[in-house]
Amino acid sequence: MNDDASSSNGPGQKGWLERISQALTGEPRDREDLIGILRSAQQRGLLDADALTMIEGVLQVSEMQVRDIMIPRSQMSVIDRDMPVDEMLDLVIASGHSRFPVIVDSRDEVEGILLAKDLLRLFKENDTASVSLMDMLRPAIFIPESKRLNVLLKEFRASRNHMAIVVDEYGGVSGMVTIEDVLEQIVGEIEDEHDVDEGSFILQRDERHYTVKALTPIDEFNDYFHTGFSEEEFDTIGGLLLPQWGHVPRRGETTRLGDLEFRVLRADQRRIHLLEVTVPEKQTSEAADAQE
Repeated sequence: MNDDASSSNGPGQKGWLERISQALTGEPRDREDLIGILRSAQQRGLLDADALTMIEGVLQVSEMQVRDIMIPRSQMSVIDRDMPVDEMLDLVIASGHSRFPVIVDSRDEVEGILLAKDLLRLFKENDTASVSLMDMLRPAIFIPESKRLNVLLKEFRASRNHMAIVVDEYGGVSGMVTIEDVLEQIVGEIEDEHDVDEGSFILQRDERHYTVKALTPIDEFNDYFHTGFSEEEFDTIGGLLLPQWGHVPRRGETTRLGDLEFRVLRADQRRIHLLEVTVPEKQTSEAADAQE
């Protein structure tokens, strides 16, 4: 019966789309008005916080361009075409990435994309001498800095590519972008090869490079790296670094504090999430002793 169906689907059982439609009693004048209505709906319990975040992310992606999130040219992890295969493997292991632009002479000459799994397959088959690197390369996709992120996401899905090389108006390589970079603008942080295990703050990658959560307490950071950063104004290493930039930095931006170099591995519009710390050679042994 209609009455029974109505009673079984009470207010608490209504789908979120139906509840949003009830919240949208007036037509929004612009995007800001729409976001305001959605946030009001979330505050009244008509929409959960995660769904609101993703809806805002989708709206934001439609206005953002590749240049807003790309990994800068200087921060790209690349492989030289003429590099010995064993050195390629060392680079793949050290970086932890799964895809690499392969260059010739300079970063403006990208020959293709090398997948780490293709390289590892050679070692498993003990066939590194007979197979040419060029035979393993996947075609590189080149896109302009001005391409909209929502358009790029559609192209990624259609082509099944996960990486694109970004070029400027003169055809020079200005950076690269991955499908994960785009998706993180919608769903937030995605765990990847840089992630530090839950419950820990610092992970050593090699002799001089460390992955550090921005929420690492300054006292713990000081103990690990034998630094003496002040704890008077800030509690975390991310908070301490933020004034160095004067804005919320994007992925790939770097700064120095003392003898250490900090590079942003992950950040959103509001805060820094993950950092790469590079120590000078003289501190390598000291940091290793601290880890033990």
